[in-house]
Amino acid sequence: MKALHDPQGILSQGLAAIRDRFQVPQGFPPPVLAAAEQGAKRVPSLHVDRTAEPFVTLDPASSTDLDQAFTIARSGADLVLRYAIADVAWFVEDGDPVDEEAWRRGETLYLPDGKAGLYPPALAEAAASLLPAGPRPAVVFTVRVAPDGEARLDGVERAMIRSRAKLAYATVRDGDLPPDFTELAARVAAAEARRGAARVDPPEQEVVALGQGRYALAYRPLLLSERRNAALSLATNLAVAQALLAHGTGLFRVMAGPDDKAVARLRQTALALALDWPAAMPLAQFEKTLDPAQPRQAAFMMAVRRAGNGAGYAPLQPGVPPWHSAIAASYVHATAPLRRLADRYVIRAALAVCHGDPVPEAVTRAFAALPEVMARADALAGRIERGVIDLAETVMLRDRTGERFDAVVTDSEGDSARIQLAGLPVVARVRAAGVLPGTRIVVRLDQADSANGRLAFSLAS
Repeated sequence: MKALHDPQGILSQGLAAIRDRFQVPQGFPPPVLAAAEQGAKRVPSLHVDRTAEPFVTLDPASSTDLDQAFTIARSGADLVLRYAIADVAWFVEDGDPVDEEAWRRGETLYLPDGKAGLYPPALAEAAASLLPAGPRPAVVFTVRVAPDGEARLDGVERAMIRSRAKLAYATVRDGDLPPDFTELAARVAAAEARRGAARVDPPEQEVVALGQGRYALAYRPLLLSERRNAALSLATNLAVAQALLAHGTGLFRVMAGPDDKAVARLRQTALALALDWPAAMPLAQFEKTLDPAQPRQAAFMMAVRRAGNGAGYAPLQPGVPPWHSAIAASYVHATAPLRRLADRYVIRAALAVCHGDPVPEAVTRAFAALPEVMARADALAGRIERGVIDLAETVMLRDRTGERFDAVVTDSEGDSARIQLAGLPVVARVRAAGVLPGTRIVVRLDQADSANGRLAFSLAS
């Protein structure tokens, strides 16, 4: 992690400019706030009492919009995950001001100096958030995970729960968690390996707030606690997907994998990076052998991510099985309704089909409209994230114009190459014809334009 020396406040000014450029919402309109305050007063009346069960949450320490709480128990050889998800739909009516604003936003936008929430704080950080301050309404998915890691949805119910602890990724200890937390994660991982899933998490650049207006730029691999926690969401989303498929409805997360030409290029990339990829080994299996803490292997993981087709959403269509290539299964998003609009409707559909009720017409209509809304929101979030990283890189290197830097080529196309600076969390491009991925080069920094978030490098050797 590299702290950014910014005595003139260029980064703070740049973040404000990014908010203006991408029209990041500043707060909520008064009618939306009023409707949220009113919705927050709605007393749960369809929820069974599960407050005696030892639910806990596990999130970044600073999070206050807590979507998920969980508890795990044994049932013979199976593990039974009770996964409580914030019951946003209890507080938000179809067509009310909060709902209409959420459709305009699509998802929560995150910046280092604060987020632009999908829902007002009265809901997202209070009444609907699964904080340990008191009983909260939730939708509880009961997911049975077999010894081989296969997950099945045993039930869905509205329930009142009480979180026993707000645990943090960086500080959680095994003793704070349900005894079978690690075992459940291992089972889910084993099932992924058997399916040939290629769900890998390469380290990514991020700008971290250090407090008092200070920031740092870093590559941050996922912590072990994060990876294990993600297994709970994965198991639940897979189980919900199968239940919706069986009833002929749903909104699915879909992604096509790299085509044959892209895989052939990736084999050349692996060769250039001196990675031993056996000829008979599928890409998905090879990815599972990689260590994101190793620079050359991390570079290849990023190349795979760029080679594939991006993920999107699709309602169930007759004769078109929904497929997510990285998961190697049909898959939905149902576990983060405070941060993603689509999840609220998937949860409502799951509640309906598991109780033998017809899926509400409003939910079916939403499934048709959500792919476009979520694609627009995902694209905006991506542009903002890239803008923040570009800005931070220019601030980090602002006083180093003219210096030379060792770098490694991570991929190339035509006369342009993407490079990773050695020892610095900076990714950039340089004009360099004919260089292969894995080539070590020396580049000179010609310009660090903080106003436009642009670094200009040239070959120095």
